[in-house]
This record gives sequence, structure tokens and C-alpha cells, in this order.
Amino acid sequence: MGKRIIQQRRGRGTLTYRVRKKAFKYRIKYPISEGKAKVLKLINSAGHSCPLAKIIIGKEIFYNPASKNLFEGQEIEIKTKNIEKGNILLLKNIPIGTELYNIESRPGDGGKLVRSGGNSAILTKKQKNKVALMMPSKKEIWIDEKCRATIGRIAGEGRLEKPVFKAGKKYYIKKAKSKLWPRTSAVKMNVVDHPFGSGRGKRIAHGQKGKIPKRNAPPGAKVGTLSPRRTGRRKR
Repeated sequence: MGKRIIQQRRGRGTLTYRVRKKAFKYRIKYPISEGKAKVLKLINSAGHSCPLAKIIIGKEIFYNPASKNLFEGQEIEIKTKNIEKGNILLLKNIPIGTELYNIESRPGDGGKLVRSGGNSAILTKKQKNKVALMMPSKKEIWIDEKCRATIGRIAGEGRLEKPVFKAGKKYYIKKAKSKLWPRTSAVKMNVVDHPFGSGRGKRIAHGQKGKIPKRNAPPGAKVGTLSPRRTGRRKR
């Protein structure tokens, strides 16, 4: 009998491959209140790639990705026009060229875009009721000017520059998000375990089986170099 490969097993959605709820016990969102707020504590969350800031405004407590150089006890402002790192403002009140993160995709959704450690977007243009943002991927998107965002760059920059020296440390990093570690190379597997598996040789391109899957292959069997959308010379 055949055996499900990793992509197929993950797609089934069992607990083995789903992130445990405890990893995301701190829900990132923006508060309803406006005015001055205070950073109570900086928290390390296993499910996030950056430290989280526990912030209080009035009697309301919320969590937001910490900006670079943010410290405990710091005061920040929400929905004002003061452009300081860590403040939360409407996009229409932010000047062009400002670095932003944790940006709402729709007004009031609590922040969905640019939330990983060390990242930031840049506000580049303004039009009627819309603003343009240059994302970390260099793609430009347009968003409603009533959406909120945090000023600055997310803390945790350079976290991927230091190598992980021990396999055990890598294991716990992956385990926090239910990612398999260690991962066996595809060509080292048996033929029933992976499309690249078997004893035909270690170099896929020179083996009897090609690295390009069939165009109508199901999810999980589409591994390696995927087929191009079109072939041949483009007509002018």
C-alpha cells in the first residue's frame, strides 16, 4: 500500500499538524478607546515571531506586536495625530514615507497585515479615501484611509541571522507551531513515501523520473518544479 506524504497528511488537519491553541493565547487586536495608553509588560509568545506588548488604556487591556526600542512603562497614544514610534493612528493622519506595521485590511478588524518580527510597510501615496502602502514584499496595495496601523518597525529584526546550533533547539522552535522536525530529504525516502523516493539515484534530474509533476496531479503530489502556465514563444 502507498503512504501519505507530508503535504497530504498536513492537509487532513489532524492535531499532529495543527498549532496548539495555547501558542496563540494572546490575541492581537486594537482597542475601542482613544487617548493615552501605557505599556504594562513585554511578553514572549511561542506562536509569534516577535515580542508582544501588553498595553492598558483606561480599563481595557490589549496586545500588540512590540515596536523596536519599545520599553515597559512607556506611554503611547491611540488615534491622535502625534507621530511617535509605538503610537496607533488612522492611516489618513500618517504622513507619506512613515514606517508602519500591524495594519488593518478593513476598518475595525484589529490588524491583519505586516505582523512578523523585523518587518514594516511604508506609506507611499494618498488619494481620496485611500492610501497606498509598500509592503515588505515590495508589492503596493491600496487600503481604506480609516484603517489603523502602528508607527515604527516590529521588534525582533535579525532573528534569522543567528544560526540554530543544536537540533534540539530547532525541534522546540518547530514544535511550537506543529511543524515537523527533523525533515527527511525526499530522495532518501522509499518510493511509496514520496514522488522523488526510490533507489534510482540521488540526483532527481538525472534519474528515470522527472522533477516536474503532471499538470493534473492532485495536491500533495505536486512537488518539485511545477509546470509553467503556458509554453512556446509568445506571439507579438
